[in-house]
Amino acid sequence: MDGSCAGWRGHIIVCGLDDVGLRTVEQLHLAGVAVVVVEDDADPRLVRVVRGWGVPVVVGSPRLIETLGEAGLPGAAAVICVLADDLHTIEAALLTRENRPDIRVVVQLRNAAVGRALSALSVSVLDVAGLSAPSLVEACLRSGTHELDLDGTRFVAVQTTADGHGPLRSWYGALAPLAVTGRDGMVVCPGRDHEVSPGDVVTLLGTPAELAAAGLSSDTAPVVARKPSGKLHLVQTVLAAVDRRLAYTLLALFLLLVSAMVVLRLGYREPDGTRMTVLDAAYFAVETIATVGFGDFYFREQPSWLRGFAIALMILGVLLATSFYALLTNTLVSIRLQEALGRRRLTQLTGHVVVAGLGSVGVRVVERLADAGLDVVVIEHDEHNRYADQVRDRGIPVIFADATLPRTLDRVQVAEARAVAVLTSDDLVNLETGLAIRDQLGESVDVPVVLRLFDRSLAATVERHFGLGLARSTAALAAPWFVGAALGLDVIATFYVSSQLMLVGRLTVARGGGLDGLAMQDLSSRTRVVAISRAEGDGTLEHPPRRDTRFGAGDRAFLIGPYEELLQVLRRDSPGPLNDLAPRRPAQHPYAVEGQ
Repeated sequence: MDGSCAGWRGHIIVCGLDDVGLRTVEQLHLAGVAVVVVEDDADPRLVRVVRGWGVPVVVGSPRLIETLGEAGLPGAAAVICVLADDLHTIEAALLTRENRPDIRVVVQLRNAAVGRALSALSVSVLDVAGLSAPSLVEACLRSGTHELDLDGTRFVAVQTTADGHGPLRSWYGALAPLAVTGRDGMVVCPGRDHEVSPGDVVTLLGTPAELAAAGLSSDTAPVVARKPSGKLHLVQTVLAAVDRRLAYTLLALFLLLVSAMVVLRLGYREPDGTRMTVLDAAYFAVETIATVGFGDFYFREQPSWLRGFAIALMILGVLLATSFYALLTNTLVSIRLQEALGRRRLTQLTGHVVVAGLGSVGVRVVERLADAGLDVVVIEHDEHNRYADQVRDRGIPVIFADATLPRTLDRVQVAEARAVAVLTSDDLVNLETGLAIRDQLGESVDVPVVLRLFDRSLAATVERHFGLGLARSTAALAAPWFVGAALGLDVIATFYVSSQLMLVGRLTVARGGGLDGLAMQDLSSRTRVVAISRAEGDGTLEHPPRRDTRFGAGDRAFLIGPYEELLQVLRRDSPGPLNDLAPRRPAQHPYAVEGQ
């Protein structure tokens, strides 16, 4: 342990240093919030990195009250539990809640049922897969749009390309500019007087009505045909796999049945001389073809030609019926084998999305893509994957194979795909798979490749130097939610604008805090207040607010910007223990230490 933290007050305790834990510590550190790490089996490299930031590390189990006491639990403002093991996370959260009923507790859990149980104990439960999946799906679809719900009012962030020179105000009116990307780089949250040039990519936020008035579309859904589900999907799957011989046999049976009905209706005579009805003819033809013969009709008293027809009917009926049963059985067994092996016919599939990796993140992305009506094909290396049956039950093919092999990529028609998402939990495997896909596609095929990477700096480097498309750090996407929940910022969404991670949050202005009475124009230039709900008003959402508008205690402000900036705003507004932090070293950017 780096010194004693038992007497600290107003700090945050982070239990766990893998993935989201490291990114959470980083963001708290950049925001100037005192943080203590508790970990009993951390990677020594990560421990050196965190200690290089001046963050103390308590080596011990967070499931022991003595360890939490060393980390300063009595004076802590919040505890974030992001341990690799869900059971250990639950134990640490319950121990914290038992000893500090008043403290904020934030946990990462994958199990929804356990999460609901902890939520009943006033524990904030977050799932990294669910938090990062929307951004990964948006990257696959390349829609450039992000839908937000701010107190029941729908806002949409859209991208457009500037057609000429001039200030943003003259082109887009009162729409809130979030970013402008041009030849000189990106400007985040520019003012409406910022000059744009032809070809600049502008990201704007507004309601659908405001966007429509500016001539921009707010449609966030891909225009695709909805896929059938349930029984209809099963019927279509069978029809797609039907052997032509089965169709020909069924047609022959139908023609034989119709012919028999016509002959029996016209030629058969009852003992009293009456003719058969159409229903009787159909019934007698079916029972003859099926060789059932219940004895209610017979050919003994019929003319010789009709008895000869009966012989031919029975022989042809048996041959066609048995052939039909054999072909149908073969078709159904083939479908079952293909489903079990993940080898359904994909030769005619185009415009689909290929997902490599079926972990907790992968399955969420697959489900969201399927809900959007897109065809999805999954490549998974582990034949005993826990999510495979869940995905196959939705009619989505799962191929168990190595995604780095050209043969596998050929089988899933990667060249005809709309996008490829590589989402395994191993950065090296994801990078290797992405490079294999690029080699397979060549330079002439424009198929976006989305890589899931843990390290944010690695993701940026891969985008710059490897030309693989979009690299997304799920830990970076999810960490702001944990930090926000611990500090009291209600995080609404995280998404990327180009390579810049943006955070949307709701903040209630504290009485006596740094924002109380502050004019919005005095906030950081990289932070945008997109709407505000007045404490003394009727709850109506004001948007866009004027720059000279002043915050008041109890106002709910909706802010958007880089997460570092929003955390600084939150830090500025906190009048309580978050501004009464324990001493620590001056903040430095985490990535300056050991290449992080």
